[in-house]
Amino acid sequence: MRIEKDSLGEKKLSESAPYGINTLRAMENFSLHHKRTNMRLIYAVVKVKKAAALTYCSLQVREKGIYEAIVSACDEILNGKYDDAFATEALQGGAGTSTNMNVNEVVANAALKKLGKNYGQYDIIHPLDDVNRGQSTNDVYPTALRIAAIELLRKLSQACAELQTALQEKENAYEHVHKLGRTEMMDAVPVTVGEEFGAYAQAISRDRWRLYKVEERLRQINLGGTAVGISTNASRQYRFRVIEELRRITDIGLAAAEYPMDITQNNDVFVEVSGLIKALAVNIMKIANDLRLMNSGPQGGLHEIQLQALQQGSTIMPGKVNPVIPEMVMQCAMKVMANDTAITMAAAHGEFELNAFLPLIADSLLESLQLLTEAVIIFRTKCISLLTVNEAQCQYYLDISAAFGANYIQRLGYDTVSRVIKEHVPQEAKHILDRMLEQNSSKIQKRDRDK
Repeated sequence: MRIEKDSLGEKKLSESAPYGINTLRAMENFSLHHKRTNMRLIYAVVKVKKAAALTYCSLQVREKGIYEAIVSACDEILNGKYDDAFATEALQGGAGTSTNMNVNEVVANAALKKLGKNYGQYDIIHPLDDVNRGQSTNDVYPTALRIAAIELLRKLSQACAELQTALQEKENAYEHVHKLGRTEMMDAVPVTVGEEFGAYAQAISRDRWRLYKVEERLRQINLGGTAVGISTNASRQYRFRVIEELRRITDIGLAAAEYPMDITQNNDVFVEVSGLIKALAVNIMKIANDLRLMNSGPQGGLHEIQLQALQQGSTIMPGKVNPVIPEMVMQCAMKVMANDTAITMAAAHGEFELNAFLPLIADSLLESLQLLTEAVIIFRTKCISLLTVNEAQCQYYLDISAAFGANYIQRLGYDTVSRVIKEHVPQEAKHILDRMLEQNSSKIQKRDRDK
């Protein structure tokens, strides 16, 4: 066992524990047994630490080898070697301080190992004095969240692009199939299956564009602003160089915020991003619900399309198959909508110079991005791409409906068409309306001849 001390006292840790006293206190205080801090966020924090270490190497802070070891430790962490050492709960007090402390301690101890030292020998490499030099949770955590969000946004955008393509392929494949359009769940006018899928593709296209544009605002970071955005304890040289290093490490066009205090205080950008993700969730949910309705049956529903049978649907009803992928996708969309509410509430509680509820924002936002990305991929590969259209069924509903009625209004008038459709079955009504058109046409031709 080893003993570590802080301003509150001391704690015993295992000699093999790569974290320190601050992490242990956080594990004890926030023992929700809910879920750990998102590893995407952890890795993004480590990238910030690596950028800082590279900056201090170039500035020749401390003796040679110290910050080189920190850089090497960061690389090991980013390769997954220390994943189990990041044990803080996703939901924690302190605006993410425990997560930053956790990373500082693991990086410091991993660097000590690189130098052949034991964990906890902080007189050689200190988690705060060295790994966290010139930094604060209040600039590291928001910066890391922006990096993680951008990385996931790009994945989601790509997934949407592929979904859009799949929908357009269905648009082209079924442009010739006419079917009954419906408004408010009631018979409307004829459309084609291709037109329906084309409309879905347009909605996803808008989502792609919105997600692409919002990345611009996420690239503005407050790294170097430290505690409240006024760069306390961060040198001017460090502030400029660290963002250059971070830009190179992440391959993201990050830029120093014009007003770092704004980024530290306000989290409206995350609310905006979440709102756009929610908009995508709304579109995905609408499409998924349409498909499960069109797939309903096979005897007692619409059965206009056939979704791929993926698993048995009942423990008591033999032969039943459920639209499981649309149902899963809809639940993912509901979760994203719930997360958006949590993000909205948390962002609204950013009192004065810092938002204490940033961990909830981070966990909810990253969860939504990851969840929706996977849901979109599965939706495309196991639903959209595999579905087929029951052309005969589409034609049947069209034939027995009065959807043709709108075509007669301009020549015969709304009231006349409505009366004929009400008094006769569709096939007979269409025949009557056609005959009325012929009679009107003959009258017009006779009148023209008489003139």
